[in-house]
Amino acid sequence: MKFNLFLLTFLLGIFVHAQNSFEIKDAKKIVIPFKFINNLIFIPININGAELTFMLDTGVAETTIFSLENKEMKLAPLEKMKFSGLGGSASIEGFKSDHNIGKIGNHFINTSFTLFMILDQDFNISSHVGIPVNGIIGYHFFKNHPVVIDYRSKKITVYNDAELFKNKIKKFIELPISVERNKPYIFADVEMTNEKNSSKLLIDLGNSDAIWLFPALIKNFVYNRPNIEDYLGRGFNGDIYGKRSRIHNFYLGDFKFEKPLTAMPDEYSIQHVSLVGERKGSVGGEILRRFTTAFDYPNQKLYLKKNGSYNDPFHFNMSGLDFQQDGMQWEKDVISLESKNKEKSSEGVNIISNTLQYKFVLKPLFSIAGVRKDSPAYKAGLKKGDELITINGRKTSDMTLQKIMEMMKSDEGRIINMVILRKKQELRMSFTLEDPIPYQE
Repeated sequence: MKFNLFLLTFLLGIFVHAQNSFEIKDAKKIVIPFKFINNLIFIPININGAELTFMLDTGVAETTIFSLENKEMKLAPLEKMKFSGLGGSASIEGFKSDHNIGKIGNHFINTSFTLFMILDQDFNISSHVGIPVNGIIGYHFFKNHPVVIDYRSKKITVYNDAELFKNKIKKFIELPISVERNKPYIFADVEMTNEKNSSKLLIDLGNSDAIWLFPALIKNFVYNRPNIEDYLGRGFNGDIYGKRSRIHNFYLGDFKFEKPLTAMPDEYSIQHVSLVGERKGSVGGEILRRFTTAFDYPNQKLYLKKNGSYNDPFHFNMSGLDFQQDGMQWEKDVISLESKNKEKSSEGVNIISNTLQYKFVLKPLFSIAGVRKDSPAYKAGLKKGDELITINGRKTSDMTLQKIMEMMKSDEGRIINMVILRKKQELRMSFTLEDPIPYQE
């Protein structure tokens, strides 16, 4: 399952309460550490006394909770709501709660926090991230203050002092954006083969891909070859399907990216989405992570400065496998302890005896969540539901979901050897990573 599962487009058409705002109290700026997993940002937020983890997503207007992971949280009275967005069906049900208290650290506070709750467990994204995730926050994090995201240090700085922010962005490139329906949009040049086309794109931190394009909304659109049919993720209204390919070039201001991977959802997947005028797609985390990125919603500006990841290649998951974490289990580790007692052998040599001690630690369980048809893993015989034991000789219980995904994107031609458990039987599988969509002139 792709991390675009989290591309949740919030299209409620509801009134945004002016008082629903995060404000900086008694500080010129605040610094927020974040976790960065598969091009997605996760931050801590305390809501009504409960410590929770939220994905930061410029592609959503409202703050959404979909899981509490056994945590207790008191909420203001709930009002029943309906949600709509990407996916095939019309809508799903949820609830709205006003007048909550949200805190990020000690100085970034929202005393009238509006929350939306989705009870459908299909939106509990924790198993596809590898950490507990409780919800998604978007517009209300960004709307009042300039925000700088440093992907290299994994820190976000929110400014309450205009001069401090001005000094910070002196060497950044300034680009205009428009904030429409509480989401940021930018015009960028998309070059499918050899002709640039100016395209209005959502700036979407909640999309782990580089670029999304909507073929149904682009006149005379022709898919580049080669391309593959793929599962792109999940929206509010169900699964999103389409094609993946590469385009020739992508231009963001004066910045140029060669042969970036591009996802193109089919017409059915966007049929219930009410898009802003002229929008043709999205630019996501695989592009944005290559910069130190500054959002200034009040002045409708985006500031970019190249970081050390700028020239990274655009790697694809060449295995055809999607993975998920299936919780944790206790696993026995053996520790060798050196005894203080010395024994004397028949040859008169002192021997220090060792003893073994066992300890039990919680370690993750992983399984295959999906297999792309005709992919290397599909041809090798791997199936949805197979439990992972080892990859290339290393126990998966000693790995993270992020590390497993990185291995599948590593190098074309790399051999992947897996030991899996299927119906209580251990099986050995092997396949070679192969890029199904290399760009062809």
